[in-house]
Amino acid sequence: MNIDSPTYQFTIILPVRNGGEYVKGCVHSILNQTVSEFNFVVLDNNSSDGTPEWIESLNDNRISIHRSTKDLTIEENWARAVEVEKNEYVTLIGHDDILMPNFLEVMRNLIAIHPHASLYHAHFTYIDAQGKLIRRCKPMDEKQLAHEFLGHFLCALVDTMGTGFVIRSNDYDRIGGIPARYPNLLFADFELWINLTKISYKATAFDTCFSFRLHQSMTTSSADVKFHKAFAIFIQFLKNLKTEPSFKEAIERYGIEFIDYYCKGLAHRLLRTPRKQRNNISVGDYLNTCKEYAHVLVPNEEYNPESKFPIRIAATLDDYRLTRSLFLLFKKLYKNPIY
Repeated sequence: MNIDSPTYQFTIILPVRNGGEYVKGCVHSILNQTVSEFNFVVLDNNSSDGTPEWIESLNDNRISIHRSTKDLTIEENWARAVEVEKNEYVTLIGHDDILMPNFLEVMRNLIAIHPHASLYHAHFTYIDAQGKLIRRCKPMDEKQLAHEFLGHFLCALVDTMGTGFVIRSNDYDRIGGIPARYPNLLFADFELWINLTKISYKATAFDTCFSFRLHQSMTTSSADVKFHKAFAIFIQFLKNLKTEPSFKEAIERYGIEFIDYYCKGLAHRLLRTPRKQRNNISVGDYLNTCKEYAHVLVPNEEYNPESKFPIRIAATLDDYRLTRSLFLLFKKLYKNPIY
């Protein structure tokens, strides 16, 4: 159900728990939009650091805060976006990301140019914890069908994050919002974007309109088994997509490349995680799982991850307690982020 207001076109939703100083920059970037026809919904996850109180102190009538009276998981809090009233278009933002002042203005113009698109996006930058530029996103086409968007994702030719997408609220609610079955919502946003793009197509503005913040912990800390569970769920999603010919072609053309990219990354994440924190799963075990994934997506092509040196060395180091311990010591001493 949409808010009954002739002036508001957009709803911006911010799920947050203990946003600290970052949320202040995020909120100010939202409220300082050149387009004022929007309302701002905060989904506060039982914050204890004064985040909702600070937002209330701004005394802006565009803001509404939906507080949780108990601790929710990140999946549960983001899933609440389906339950709140929204205007015609909605966008969600992470509490440490930043919108440029012209974000909604660019989105409004993009919608006017592409009124029949089902997903809207813009170019963006990556920034570090201090707000310094890391790099610009990879260039994107102005118009993409869903299978084209998927193909670019599988080949790592596109950067996609949870911030910066604008969606028709009715479409978002109708498909159930972001799929909360993914642990920590890993890969959940991309499933959402594909399902929305399938309705029509994705339109992208060439303007740089927001910044996505990368923290050192996102690039150097080891993920637990949640990352591997989320990857398995996404593989099943891709398998189901293969029932449609255009998706089948894209997945079978680029599926091995996609699996190889994540096989390398997740193998090294396992190596950086002590055995007792990963259910004693070895890197070798995971390589066999990736072979199974490859057979599911591209049954007519053999995948041999051990042929790639970075993957082979991860498996070799993981085979012995001494080499595992030495590698963990090295990662503890060498903390420079890898972007």
